[in-house]
Amino acid sequence: MDRRSSLEMCFDVLEVIDKGTHKPSKIMFATNLSYASRCRTLETLVNSDFIREEKRKKSKRYYITKKGKNALLNRMKSLVGLLKAL
Repeated sequence: MDRRSSLEMCFDVLEVIDKGTHKPSKIMFATNLSYASRCRTLETLVNSDFIREEKRKKSKRYYITKKGKNALLNRMKSLVGLLKAL
């Protein structure tokens, strides 16, 4: 079984958040990431403005930004292009 690259983990997280999962633990389980990987990936995406972090009283929530949606859309377009080439 191959390991996922950081980029693949980022896209997995973006897809899960785009589908409506906003809690960190739910994101972690939905993407099958370890706690450390989840923290690094979320921090990378927040710092790159692909997602935004919303702090609540005792918790955090993550929401995809327009830049994140565009990245997902571009990825889907490139995958469709690859499939058509086959």
